[in-house]
Amino acid sequence: MQLPFSREAFIDLFVQYNEAFWPVQWLLVGLASLAVALAVNPRRRSAPAAGVGVSLILAFLWAWLALAYHLLYFTRINPLAWPFSAVSLIGALAFLWQGVVRRRLRFHWTGDGHAWTGGALIGFALVLYPLWSWGAGHRYPNLVTFGLPCPTTIFTIGLLGLLETPHPRGVLIVPILWSLVGVQAALLLGVPQDLGLLAAALFGGVLLARAGVRNAVTTTADTGLRTPSDE
Repeated sequence: MQLPFSREAFIDLFVQYNEAFWPVQWLLVGLASLAVALAVNPRRRSAPAAGVGVSLILAFLWAWLALAYHLLYFTRINPLAWPFSAVSLIGALAFLWQGVVRRRLRFHWTGDGHAWTGGALIGFALVLYPLWSWGAGHRYPNLVTFGLPCPTTIFTIGLLGLLETPHPRGVLIVPILWSLVGVQAALLLGVPQDLGLLAAALFGGVLLARAGVRNAVTTTADTGLRTPSDE
């Protein structure tokens, strides 16, 4: 597959973005850390309010991707940045609608395999991703900082691993789609840390399937029907 830009143009875009927005990158990391703290909060009574807070932060991060990166910078080298921006905004609106308006997103640390996998992806996005980039010889400002698409997508899917079921599946669609698109950076542009997107996409698919099963079971229970496992 031939990309409409070179690796050099791609990296130079990070330089322009980082220099223009410094030190906002640290604010974005702080917001992400706050979202994690809210999501793992053990006090169940605060779960609805915490879910609203996490959803607001995720909505902001995806709106930032759409406007501050795709629209202002990525459009300079890639015409597909326009639809990328639109899709990212749809992702932001999904978090606002489902998590803030309808309050259907609740997060909790359960300690099961989904929670630990989500936690591993969160740690990868916030800690291992920048360390890997640094070890590969990238120095600020030609560094992929948090708030740019790939680490933000990995972080988002990791955080969604802490969602309580049942929950709407729509919030997973945009992060999974971007995982599949963004993994091309690892394969075509020599950014190996973006292979984390492949793991994120696979985990997102598992969460999507789990949500579908749990939602179906809940709907069946609400309508008073019996499932084969009940017999």
